[in-house]
Amino acid sequence: MSPPDASRPLVGAHVSTAGGLSKAVERGTALGAEAIQIFNQSPRAWRPTAYTEEDFARFRDAIAASEIDGVLIHAVYLLNCASDDPEIVEKSLAGLIGALRLGDEIGADAVVLHPGSAKLGPVDEAIERAGRVLGQALDESERCPLHLENTAGTGGTLGRSFDELAALLDAAGRHPRLGFCLDSCHLLASGYDIRGESELAGVIDDCERAVGPGLIGSLHLNDSQTPLGSNRDRHANIGHGELGLTGCRAFLREPRFAGLPCVLETPGPERKGPTADELALTFSLRDDD
Repeated sequence: MSPPDASRPLVGAHVSTAGGLSKAVERGTALGAEAIQIFNQSPRAWRPTAYTEEDFARFRDAIAASEIDGVLIHAVYLLNCASDDPEIVEKSLAGLIGALRLGDEIGADAVVLHPGSAKLGPVDEAIERAGRVLGQALDESERCPLHLENTAGTGGTLGRSFDELAALLDAAGRHPRLGFCLDSCHLLASGYDIRGESELAGVIDDCERAVGPGLIGSLHLNDSQTPLGSNRDRHANIGHGELGLTGCRAFLREPRFAGLPCVLETPGPERKGPTADELALTFSLRDDD
C-alpha cells in the first residue's frame, strides 16, 4: 500500500479483537485498511476485558509495523451517560473511563461514544446529566480524546442535531479533549441532506457554526437503508443505499475531513462486516478524480 494521502480521510473498518488486541491490526491489514475501529470490550456485557501490559505492547508493536495510521475505540452501546438511573450512570461512567484509559495505553486517536438517551424525559436535563459524566470521565483519563457521535434521532437519543451536540459540549465544560465523530448514515437519517458535494459542504458549514470549527475528529462512512429524515439507524453497504455512490464519494472528498480516520461499519455481503472489496471500492471513490 502506498502512503496515505493526507488530503483525504484515512479509510478503514470496524474489526474484531477476538484472540487479542493485536489481532485487530492483522484483520485491518488483511482488509487493506488505513484505519481501524475496535470495541474495548464485549458490546453485550458491562464487564471490561482485562488487558495486560503485554497486550498493550503487542498492539503498539503491531501498529508500528503496519500501514494503519488511525485507531478508534467504540464505546459499547450499553452505556447511557444521560440516564436518570444512578446504577446505569455509575456503570456508564466506569465503562467510559475504561475505554478512555485503553485509548491512553494504545495511543488511539479517540474513543467514539453515542451520547446517550433521554428516554421519555426532558432532553435538556438529560444533556446536563450526560455532560457531567463526560467531563468526569475525561478528567479521570489522561490523553485519549472523546468523540461524540451524531445519532439518527430514534426515540430519545441525544445528538440528533448539531445544536444538541453543541449543548452536550457546553454541558461538559467544553473539555479540550472532547470532539465529534460524524456518521454519514446518521446525518441523512436525522434530516441532513449530504448526497452531493455542495450539499455536504453546506451541512458542515452549519455544523461548524453550531459547535465551533475544528471539532470534527473522526468519521463513520455508512450508506443508509432508509431515506432522508427517517430517524432510523439502518446501515447499508457502500453505494447500496440512499446515499449511493455519489453521496459516499462526496463524504470522502470533503476537504475538512482530510486526514481523519474514516471507518466503515457496513453489514457486508454476508453480514460479517466490511470486506476488502468494499474497502477497495471506497478507496476508488476517494481517489479516482
